[in-house]
Amino acid sequence: MHKSRITAAAIAGVTAAMMFGAPALADDGTVLTSETPAGPAVAVGDTISSGLATGTQAVFATAPGGANGMKCTGSSLSAVVNDNPAAPGAATLGANLGLSGCTVSGIPGVTGVNSVTINNQPYTTTTASDGTVTVSGTDAAPIQATLVLRSLLGSVTCVFVADGNTISGVADNTDNSIAFTDQRFNKSSGPAACISAAYFTARYTPVVTSAGALVFVN
Repeated sequence: MHKSRITAAAIAGVTAAMMFGAPALADDGTVLTSETPAGPAVAVGDTISSGLATGTQAVFATAPGGANGMKCTGSSLSAVVNDNPAAPGAATLGANLGLSGCTVSGIPGVTGVNSVTINNQPYTTTTASDGTVTVSGTDAAPIQATLVLRSLLGSVTCVFVADGNTISGVADNTDNSIAFTDQRFNKSSGPAACISAAYFTARYTPVVTSAGALVFVN
């Protein structure tokens, strides 16, 4: 009986310590973790990055879900972590997007792509606990893409700016991905050969830390 009383007291003490002295994992965890959802916090100052999902392209289509427009076989997404608070919350990052291997089809009078430049990077980006990824520009530094295209009349320059100066994506822990679907860019300047709007779609996976560990959103 004496032994049982000691055991019960010990259990009660441990239980009290767990309740009052050690926060639950959900309170300790950060929005971005590495290796597993309950893994270590992604460090402020670290760079997370990804390329396109295997077998996919980054697309600026002439219509939502459309087959015509500019398609790029190479694209990279990288972001420096500026703040990674406790979950639930939103991590803040500075993101950069790269595009390469771009071709164009289905645009009358346009025969090819000379260059694609994403201007004003990095962009302020938030990744929320619900998986929403929001990329934002400013009036002075909008989310902007400059395309130099080949046309039947020579080289033309088309400048596009994200509608509302923001684009949104979704982070998914199932495959450690970030996906953007039909994010609208409006023509800011350029001749008639430039389409009036382009719709950006791309899926990046896996997103990893600079050390190569998978990144999870919590």
